[in-house]
Amino acid sequence: MEKYKIDEVAKECGLTKRTLRYYEEIGLLPPPERSEGGIRLYSRDHIDRLKRLINARDVLGFSLQELQAYIGISEQLDNYRQGYRQTEDREEKLAKLLEIEPAVSNQLELINEKLRKMVEIRDEVEQFHQRVQQAIASEKGQEPKA
Repeated sequence: MEKYKIDEVAKECGLTKRTLRYYEEIGLLPPPERSEGGIRLYSRDHIDRLKRLINARDVLGFSLQELQAYIGISEQLDNYRQGYRQTEDREEKLAKLLEIEPAVSNQLELINEKLRKMVEIRDEVEQFHQRVQQAIASEKGQEPKA
């Protein structure tokens, strides 16, 4: 498995080395292996996880606290998924699905709450934009567009 130094990971993910160390410190990123000289050696899994974090942060506007909840639920889902795939018995599969459903529901609710807030903000900006357009049209002596 290929290993990456902190500089390489920071560059690929568009983060600073300080941010990577901080994410590790607060538990958003699991500690990487270390070389004999103490250099952090990250895996592709670390990079993939960081990219998911960045997406959640940038696209959904998650705070660090929300990122921690999001990652916690994601890890729980991954564990359930592995257990489900390793089970052949139908009753055990059903039990695994019943276990995973609340975690999926929590993840979805976290995302839906962000979307609701984003729609609220968009609606406010849209209303303001319409008022500005009406004022411009009024100042020009024109009828505002519908």
